[in-house]
Amino acid sequence: MRRLLLRALACLAAALLLPAAAEPLKALASVQGARDNPLVGYGLMVGLDGTGDQTMQTPFTTQSLTNMLAQLGVTVPPGTNMQLKNVAAVMVTATLPAFARPGQAIDITVSSLGNAKSLRGGTLLMTPLKGADGAVYAIAQGNLVVGGAGASANGSKVQVNQLGAGRIPAGAIVERGLASALGEEGTLTLELHRSDFGTAQRAVDAINRGFGAGTAEALDGRVLRVRAPAAQDRVAFLARLEAVDVVPAQDVARVIVNARTGSVVMNQAVRVQECAVAHGSLSVVISTQPVISQPAPLSGGTTVSAQTSQISLSQAGGALQMVRSGAALADVVKALNALGANPQDLISILQAMKAAGALRAELEII
Repeated sequence: MRRLLLRALACLAAALLLPAAAEPLKALASVQGARDNPLVGYGLMVGLDGTGDQTMQTPFTTQSLTNMLAQLGVTVPPGTNMQLKNVAAVMVTATLPAFARPGQAIDITVSSLGNAKSLRGGTLLMTPLKGADGAVYAIAQGNLVVGGAGASANGSKVQVNQLGAGRIPAGAIVERGLASALGEEGTLTLELHRSDFGTAQRAVDAINRGFGAGTAEALDGRVLRVRAPAAQDRVAFLARLEAVDVVPAQDVARVIVNARTGSVVMNQAVRVQECAVAHGSLSVVISTQPVISQPAPLSGGTTVSAQTSQISLSQAGGALQMVRSGAALADVVKALNALGANPQDLISILQAMKAAGALRAELEII
């Protein structure tokens, strides 16, 4: 028994001495210069099953089709009123990855620009994709994949997911790559995803332990400068550098509130102080019903329609409840759940607790 007790105490001591979870450096920072670039283009989607743009309301679709046919040697007489149902104007977006080379295929997203009912089953015609500088970096074309479905008849409509947008896997071919200068001046620059002086210093210490003192230095709370080797050894150096384990500093206590959806998310550093909360709800209901006044037969009167409205107001009383202080996230959740408030009410409660100084966290509204 004594031996088992000593072994248990040894295991407990070892567990208490375990360091915080470490993360590879590539999960915390990115190499400056190795970045993606957005691309955008305007094109035409054809082959739609009568669900394309209504050309009377989207004249740019007709203009685009006329210009395209002219380039293909087909002349449309001026003043021709083309009633198109299978063509839609679309915007094409893509991301040009870092170190992309000509001939590489990338995925694209196609979105309706006009009033097309559905892009399902359509084919995107050759569309140049341009960068912010106006140069063409890729050419897109292919059959669209839409993740939705729908049907309509006699005014009734059923739809699942979005029909006005879809993706084309490997739908664009890169025509021009972007040169990425990595370590041209003998140094590499790393940028932390989130500014934190503690994490920056820990990253510098971890790099210097693995590659030697003086290899890295922190310029501020986000940017790190690392001495780079010769060009032929740079890829291997970056592979080792991204694999360095870093224990990030604990983030500040933060509560994120999405006012549009009512979502509330908080991290593990959130704490609450003991306070008293009373929260009541006010609801106003207005109901309107039509009333038909029918005249007597042969009276010569006319039928009159009127509206009658009923307004009711109810207020649910909120009893004063004690919120106990919490030293861990589980205690905070338990204390807030004791209020019995829905997520939308919880947003107001958290704002009031922050103003009263009982919420030890940054409150961010998105």
